[in-house]
Amino acid sequence: MEKRKIIQVEDKVPVNLLIPLSIQHMFAMFGATVLVPFIFGINPAIVLFMNGVGTLLFIAITKGKAPAYLGSSFAFLAPAGIVINQMGYEYALGGFVVVGFCGCIIALIIYKFGSEWIDIVLPPAAMGPVVALIGLELSGSAAGNAGLLDEVIDPKNVIVFLVTLGVAIFGNILFRGFLSVIPILIAVIAGYIAALCCGIVDFEAVASAPLFALPNFQLPKFNMEAIFIILPVILVIISEHIGHQVVTSKIVGRDLLKDPGLHRSLLGDNLSTMISGLIGSVPTTTYGENIGVMAVTKVYSVRVIAGAAVLSIICSFVGKLSTLIQTVPGPVIGGISFLLYGMIGASGIRILVDSKVDFGRSRNLTLTSVVFVTGLSGISVKFGNVELTGMVLACIVGMILSLIFYILDRFNLTNDREEA
Repeated sequence: MEKRKIIQVEDKVPVNLLIPLSIQHMFAMFGATVLVPFIFGINPAIVLFMNGVGTLLFIAITKGKAPAYLGSSFAFLAPAGIVINQMGYEYALGGFVVVGFCGCIIALIIYKFGSEWIDIVLPPAAMGPVVALIGLELSGSAAGNAGLLDEVIDPKNVIVFLVTLGVAIFGNILFRGFLSVIPILIAVIAGYIAALCCGIVDFEAVASAPLFALPNFQLPKFNMEAIFIILPVILVIISEHIGHQVVTSKIVGRDLLKDPGLHRSLLGDNLSTMISGLIGSVPTTTYGENIGVMAVTKVYSVRVIAGAAVLSIICSFVGKLSTLIQTVPGPVIGGISFLLYGMIGASGIRILVDSKVDFGRSRNLTLTSVVFVTGLSGISVKFGNVELTGMVLACIVGMILSLIFYILDRFNLTNDREEA
């Protein structure tokens, strides 16, 4: 039986393979990462620039040991939207800077005191479903991008979606040799061709776009009210970051929380967010779409991630090219996301299997059950203008329960405690 070769984190990739693999990663992140600047009402070119810069910075800080692409963070949408409506985008930028700075401070605290606490507050029975929720709660956005949740479903969207998803699924199983490592890119190309045939691609914006253009840089302004509205998001992004690092660790077969360390990856993530706020971009986060690409292709090389980052920076200065990429239709992005988000969900289940979680123990069954239901039920908890829901709320609930169980263990009060 033929087994696909794994390209590990530190492996070098020849140029003829590096370029298509990098393009594949850039397309994977593109649909979601440009949505945030669209919602905020800013030009996505500055975001493409900072995502590339932030990714290269992240790779440098993690010593090339943590393959991750930094894209636009959705966690800031609600509080930043309030600040933008009341004060303007410059004051939201100030909030981004402060959140990034505080995240850097937390990274230094973790460096000083270690990350062993993660095994206590997020044991596998809680971490598995939390990681699964990263993909599962995004499944609706994949269907939405594809136009499958519209009141009236356009048959053209369905055709493009099915072509894209079909090529991604069967290409992942049937492709051999060189093609077997770029099934996502091939699926994007096939979906784009299908969209052209269906007449749902508009090149008018590409024709009117300048050949070269500078990203729209701007400076932040600081206001305490704006900062306090945005600052609580730091709880969300730290939970999200830990989940992403855990699932990436499972995919690449290494404990990234220990080497290069959670303190390094968290520092890289938040330093990128701080710089983003200083130049006019949106906050960044490690991206689930690109984690999904690694799971599908078994290509983990940071050189490929760096290549995608460089391409993103180049696109930010080439007006027609960045505009052309924006013409990739939603059904194509939705078709790819259907598979990638599912891969992330499956990675969470893999944590439970690999860790041999014993569901005969009441605590494990309880943790997994409560985390899953909390994340999928749609319930939310609000603290001022910050809303905790989905995976983030589930993660916090799982951490609280795990910590309570640990304390009860210390007092010998639990009936399923494992003896040392």
